Amino acid sequence: MLIHHRHHNGHVQKFLRRLLTMCFALCSVAAAAQEADADVEVAMPAGLETELDSLLAEWNNKNNLLYDPDCEAGDENPACDRETVMHRLSRLPNVIEMPYNEVVQQFIDQYTGRLRRSVSIILGSSNFYTPIFEEALEAYQLPLELKYLPVIESALNPNAVSRAGASGLWQFMITTGKQYGLEVTSLIDERRDPVRSSYAAAAYLKDLHDIFGDWTLAIAAYNCGPANVRKAISRAGGSMDYWQIYPYLPAETRGYVPAFIAANYAMNYYCEHNICPVAARLPAATDTVTVCRNLHMDQIVALCNVPAEQVVALNPQYRTSLIPGDNRPCTLRLPTSAMAAFVAAGDSIYSYHATELLTSRREVEVAQGARQAGRSSRSGSSSSRTVTVRRGDTLGAIARRNGTTVARLKSLNGLRGSDIRAGQKLRVR
Repeated sequence: MLIHHRHHNGHVQKFLRRLLTMCFALCSVAAAAQEADADVEVAMPAGLETELDSLLAEWNNKNNLLYDPDCEAGDENPACDRETVMHRLSRLPNVIEMPYNEVVQQFIDQYTGRLRRSVSIILGSSNFYTPIFEEALEAYQLPLELKYLPVIESALNPNAVSRAGASGLWQFMITTGKQYGLEVTSLIDERRDPVRSSYAAAAYLKDLHDIFGDWTLAIAAYNCGPANVRKAISRAGGSMDYWQIYPYLPAETRGYVPAFIAANYAMNYYCEHNICPVAARLPAATDTVTVCRNLHMDQIVALCNVPAEQVVALNPQYRTSLIPGDNRPCTLRLPTSAMAAFVAAGDSIYSYHATELLTSRREVEVAQGARQAGRSSRSGSSSSRTVTVRRGDTLGAIARRNGTTVARLKSLNGLRGSDIRAGQKLRVR
């Protein structure tokens, strides 16, 4: 009996060891599953968090979008079943796969419900921005449905800034923007330039597609970066299916592709959900000119009969009222009527109140003590220099050629106004 008892205990111990091993294995599997699903909550992309009041605060929206009172009052969102939504998605003339699932439905419900007023405004603004997006995408031979990425990125607000510091319609971070040729300085931020940022975004999207060979993964990488997508692919066992790597992506990226699909749906089927686009009264036509000299927006406003707010709205890349043409050629966009006045004004637009508006000095004198100032005055006559005014010269042109300022020229020569004549001698030092 003793031997039998020992034999029995051995079986029990083996059984317990196996049971513990199985428990550890099951715990490991559960832990792995929990790691994948722990934060599968879906964060809202930035464009969906944009408040209606913020959209209405934009000058273009306040002054160029007209509301139909009957349409604005229509808040009823006709219900439709999943089969109808699936059928509508399947009918979109897209290259990028846009399947239906419950996550996509959640975002469709957002656009057609809580955000329906915002969608009305976005639809109105898209009349101005969509042709710019399509031109850039077409230049890189990319699917045109990508034109709806800025809807979820910025709600079509060129001045949008995310909590992370991304800026513009396409929400470029500074580092990525500079990699794709967008200049960012204290005076200019080309991430906010609708045209230049659109071409940069198209180039970036093409590169991402070249990396992953799949548009859904490229769109996810646009949001969270290619490194995070590669990490999710690895954690999902090498799967290249977005919906398989979904649990391993950052929270916002989980919502990014479904929101993109929902934006395509809302921008194509808004009528079926009783959403009316506001009518756009944006400039019927605009034109651009290259500015190669410093120019203040107040000079444009004064001589081109265009509201200051419209100049700012059409040129969101400039961080101040100065267009820094002295630094590098800069693009100025104006309504066609104002552009005609700009061209007709010629050089006079640059000289208009230049001393008051263009106040950055090229050269300044350092104040000196009385003894040193006395020595300086005794030797002043030997260091003075004069120039002869050429035909067509202005004080501004002479100042630039000689590294001085208009104010200094006026002081040295006792001038009250800006009138000078060819052949006149002027002291420049």
